[in-house]
Amino acid sequence: MKQTIPTYDLNGITHHQFHIKRMDKRTQNAGDILLDKGIHRDSHYIFTCMESGHVRMMVDFKTIEAKESTIFCVLPGQVHQGLLMEEVCGWFVAVKAELVPDTVRSFFDESLGEIQPLSMDKSLIKKINTTASMLHASYTNEMLSSKEGFLVVQSLLNAFLGMFALMYSQKNISPASGENRALQLCRAFRILVRKDFKTMKSPSEYAEVLNITRGYLTETVREVTGKPAQHWIHQEILIEAKRLLVFTNLSVKEVAYELGYSDHTYFSRLFSKLEDQSPSQFRNQHQ
Repeated sequence: MKQTIPTYDLNGITHHQFHIKRMDKRTQNAGDILLDKGIHRDSHYIFTCMESGHVRMMVDFKTIEAKESTIFCVLPGQVHQGLLMEEVCGWFVAVKAELVPDTVRSFFDESLGEIQPLSMDKSLIKKINTTASMLHASYTNEMLSSKEGFLVVQSLLNAFLGMFALMYSQKNISPASGENRALQLCRAFRILVRKDFKTMKSPSEYAEVLNITRGYLTETVREVTGKPAQHWIHQEILIEAKRLLVFTNLSVKEVAYELGYSDHTYFSRLFSKLEDQSPSQFRNQHQ
């Protein structure tokens, strides 16, 4: 067991800001993409479009399965491990966060439900695969080395990612309709929480950054999500605490410090209140 959870980026794989690879059951090492890293997390997004086959993964303590015509994605920071990959055909695209359009990032990062694999009609999978094939054909040093070539490649990448967001919005989760002021504020709050939860623990701190009152923040977040602002702060703390408890050998005291708590007993009480068991009990149960 390690002191930290390994985090991988694309630097060792490509010189570019994204990587695309065809997964083919006839290719011996097709499964290496998902199976050879063990328990880890990535600093980039992973978008996978399967035509056929069977994949099983662990993502943040939950086992997800994808079979046949399916799309799924893994977000930056999620702890995951490939468990099974059989007879898979399709496309694998890894993209650095800064290259993902803001609309796509906000949809996946701030969605209120879990991002589960989506079974798709074969005709829709074919459309995504056509875009992926065009993107792959353009993924050459010659195209990416010139400004004009890069713009062509980026437009194809944006089309591929946009199709993912569109299909998820139609079939799975959509926090609210329309981009009204309340939704914009809620998204801004969730983005801040994901970034600063280790140093900012109260709604008042986030309200100050957003230049609004605590009451307005709490009321707006509850209106959009059905949960108060403090809930989302605690949820971010809780999932990272679980990751560190299960996938590292840090002591409970060290986990508390890693999450920004100088008083580890307070952290233990908070965890026990939120999870109905102590950090030690949770660790023992999942190891």
